[in-house]
Amino acid sequence: MAEAEQVIGTPDVDDEAGTPAERPAGRRRVVALVAVALVAYLLDLGTKMLVVARLEHHDPIVVIDGLLEFKAIRNPGAAFGIGEAFTVLFTVIATAVIVVIVRLARKLYSLPWAIALGLLLGGALGNLTDRIFRSPGVFEGAVVDFIAPAHFAVFNLADSAIVCGGFLIVILSFRGLDPDGTVHKD
Repeated sequence: MAEAEQVIGTPDVDDEAGTPAERPAGRRRVVALVAVALVAYLLDLGTKMLVVARLEHHDPIVVIDGLLEFKAIRNPGAAFGIGEAFTVLFTVIATAVIVVIVRLARKLYSLPWAIALGLLLGGALGNLTDRIFRSPGVFEGAVVDFIAPAHFAVFNLADSAIVCGGFLIVILSFRGLDPDGTVHKD
């Protein structure tokens, strides 16, 4: 292998022959990706169902006075309510993200990347489900948001999963870890 990269847990060269080591036959981390995505998706879906059933058309629930409350909001746009007229575009973007993650899963040997991509996948599926199945119609549905910190946008667990997954990807990239398990030293 080149000097700039190394597979985690393997030596730079084959000890006996002195030749570059081959990629180990490690396990792909697709199961971890799917498990994280499923947990994120089900938590998001369950909380949204609870919010619609118990909180929509009711007064907000104060969690921490002046800092945090739960209130049901239908958001047809993106973060901070931006782009309310582009709901179909957000649906296409979420679908594209899901397709990219599924394609990347074929080369996934890194557990941290599996967790990060699982969070992104679960969050994207959660918000895509709203956009497809909630009113006013297919591909135009408004996302259910309910976590309302003071002086900040109202969001949901899918949004949290997307942000956490994205943040983890930035950290992994800065550390030089690739989805295939290689580490770049440069």
